[in-house]
Amino acid sequence: MKENLDMIDRYSRQILFSGIGEEGQRKLNNGCAVIIGCGALGAIIASILVRAGVGKVRIIDRDFIEYHNLARQVLFDEEDVRNQLPKAIAAERHLKKINSSIEIEGIVADVNYANIERFISNTDVILDGLDNFETRGLINDVSLKHKIPWVYGGALSSSGMTMNIIPGETACLRCVHPDLHMGAGMLTCETAGVISPAPFIIGSLQSAEAIKILVGSKDINRSLIIVNVWQSEFKHLDIGHHPDCPSCQGKYDFLEARFGTKTISLCGQNAVQVLNPDAKEISFEKLATYLSPIGPVSYNEFMLRFEVDNHEMVVFPDGRAIIKNTDDESVARGLYAKYIGM
Repeated sequence: MKENLDMIDRYSRQILFSGIGEEGQRKLNNGCAVIIGCGALGAIIASILVRAGVGKVRIIDRDFIEYHNLARQVLFDEEDVRNQLPKAIAAERHLKKINSSIEIEGIVADVNYANIERFISNTDVILDGLDNFETRGLINDVSLKHKIPWVYGGALSSSGMTMNIIPGETACLRCVHPDLHMGAGMLTCETAGVISPAPFIIGSLQSAEAIKILVGSKDINRSLIIVNVWQSEFKHLDIGHHPDCPSCQGKYDFLEARFGTKTISLCGQNAVQVLNPDAKEISFEKLATYLSPIGPVSYNEFMLRFEVDNHEMVVFPDGRAIIKNTDDESVARGLYAKYIGM
């Protein structure tokens, strides 16, 4: 009884909202949401869902926090940067201070074809906080395969878009972007920039849709929403199934690694991520000893950093690395092979 009273008190304002009510709040408390990517979009989404009382929130992100993130990513602060924290870990720590009554799990990992099905197990809804279409293709495939709804979202410059993918009911992301594996011809924040109101609006819309999905609302959006905060534009586009969509026909090219890559340019960072699918867990102590002749090496339990040839390299326990001060993937692969891939 006390637990029920505590729930009613904590979430009283949204329980009063007719779209949720007490029954909807119980569904939220029993629900699980997975957020893939915890940048500007993911931080907004995570904050809203945790405050709304979603019972389990799993946050997966491969990156660490830098000062330029603080202009848009509301969960982080300067101390997180000084402590060299990965975004997923910092998000978990901050969110647990906001709502200790739910389960919050931060996972530092690159989402790829080999691990995504494990990350989305026992999940009710998946949310996209990403900056690349390859991983979105993976989410699209795994959503359709396991019949788990997911909420697509993207923000760039002063605009953004979002769309719900409900397996068996709506079009999928590959219906919208048949050339999804080629990046769908999209600009990046490196070339177009981004202002914080765009991801704030899109992340809020994504969160609202996730809440609707979790409570079983009939008001779930079934169109592609496009917003431009600078031009004050808000559009709905009806999207139908593409008759030749391979994903809707059960051909999961991304999940089967047909479009997999080992290098990914990171949006807005002049950096390249290198993923070694064959790597085993790295001992930072041994790697630091190996690298010590080239200069200072620093590490904590989450990452190891060193500089070489005017490039900063950040290595993670799973063998993944981010090579900064280059957008040349061949350069990044060469540095990785020379210093990490031994």
